[in-house]
Amino acid sequence: MAMKKNILFGALVFLLAGHIVFAQKTSTVYFTKDISGQGVLKVYQKIKDSVKGRVAVKVHFGEEGNKNYLKPELSKPLVELLKATYVETNVLYSGPRQKTESHIKLAKAHGFGFAPIDILDSQGEKIYICSTACYTRVLAGSHMDRYNTFIIFSHFKGHGLAGFGGAIKNVAMGLASRMGKRAMHADYVPDYDTSKCIRCGTCVKQCPAGAISINPLKIDTRKCIGCGQCLKDCPVQAFEASRDRISSELFNRRLVEYAKVLSDSNHFVYINVLANISPDCDCSGRARKPFTGDIGILASTDLVAIEQASLDLVNQAHKCQDAFLKESGRSGNMQIEYAARLGMGSRKYKLIGVD
Repeated sequence: MAMKKNILFGALVFLLAGHIVFAQKTSTVYFTKDISGQGVLKVYQKIKDSVKGRVAVKVHFGEEGNKNYLKPELSKPLVELLKATYVETNVLYSGPRQKTESHIKLAKAHGFGFAPIDILDSQGEKIYICSTACYTRVLAGSHMDRYNTFIIFSHFKGHGLAGFGGAIKNVAMGLASRMGKRAMHADYVPDYDTSKCIRCGTCVKQCPAGAISINPLKIDTRKCIGCGQCLKDCPVQAFEASRDRISSELFNRRLVEYAKVLSDSNHFVYINVLANISPDCDCSGRARKPFTGDIGILASTDLVAIEQASLDLVNQAHKCQDAFLKESGRSGNMQIEYAARLGMGSRKYKLIGVD
């Protein structure tokens, strides 16, 4: 009996040791300080063996009025080399990026018209059945099946609710259909202070759901889709994120779960650009100026590793432990921690320079 117990104990130790080794697997992240189209090609060369078939390059075309989004010159050499298609999805809030025709028109106005552009949810949704803590289904653009490889080309910068937006957000929010985006924002109904309202009507005009009225200021919670457009556009900050509804932590869990389902079902590789690092998302037409200098470009096949490396480099450049908490009031650390717990990649990485 004692011998059997020792054998079983030894087997358990072996299995646990194997699990620990697996959990601590070190991933590779490639890095260049050359923030240019040629710099993108440098890091791409290190992951090119993972890119096969018809290629989509997932970008953000930049909100109207935003100055910080990644300009097309950065991705153009890569897109032309691969004969790839730029892909995006429509957004919840009002503006040119809400409808396919005006979204493509804006993309071309911002210089992306040299390559094919595909708004993935322009003809409906693709449903991914799943079982996560938050979701039983994930909704993405119906054109996802057109592509064999997605290069997730992300601007690593701040975000008012998530803390930061990088590759995880570019997969989750960036590939979700409008109803998928709504599912991630669900219950995010802002608070508002009627005493601050100057009755300018900006919020009423910009609300994509027609949920806001003034005289007095009021949000119809049955109509609100939680997109946060009113928080962005109110000139007197009469709206603020509600502490009683969706938290930053829950929002980040939703982002990660969406990203997990989509990355489990599709083939992704990742390029993060650390430049124009503002506290605000590229979705903001009034994004603030960058709070630190440009850093470089990273590439990896590991989603968690590239996010961890990007965050570490920003914190190092800003000389603090949590740059986005300091600058935007939100920490995005939980995105990476949760993604690692879900087995989406490794937080341990080796940063290899290619310059």
